[in-house]
Order: sequence, then structure tokens, then C-alpha cells
Amino acid sequence: MKIKVETYSGYKADESPRAFYLGPQRLEVMEILDRWYDPHASYFRIRAGDDNIYVLKHREDSLQAHWTMEAFRTSGSPGFPIP
Repeated sequence: MKIKVETYSGYKADESPRAFYLGPQRLEVMEILDRWYDPHASYFRIRAGDDNIYVLKHREDSLQAHWTMEAFRTSGSPGFPIP
């Protein structure tokens, strides 16, 4: 699912997410729990202001740079919280 993301840009553009939108709802990124990379994208496992866990993907190739939500886990899910 494509999403709109507000980002921090440090030494490179769109370095990390700061907030994102699910429809009209703005969710602040409270904590980045993990991040990993593949040749064309960066992934961020984050805890949002609604206390749920999301995996956000930033596709980085220049022709199709965009953000998507790849996974979601509610705070009531079995195995929650995730360290």
C-alpha cells in the first residue's frame, strides 16, 4: 500500500521516516526498532504514535522512488510487544 511519509533528510534524501499518513490520519514515528536494506530499498520497522508496529519500505531507484507500508501489527497481537 503506497503511503505519504514525512522524512528526515541527513546526509541523503529521505534518510528515515518521521511521520506517515494512513488516509487522513497522521501517525508520528515514535521509535525506529530496526532497519535493513536490499539493493533497491530501505526498510524500517517502527513503533508509531498509536503504539502499533509497522514496516515501511522506501523504494530508492530514481525512477520509482516511493514509500509503502509492508506490514502491520497491533499492540494487542500475540507476541506483542516486540523488543
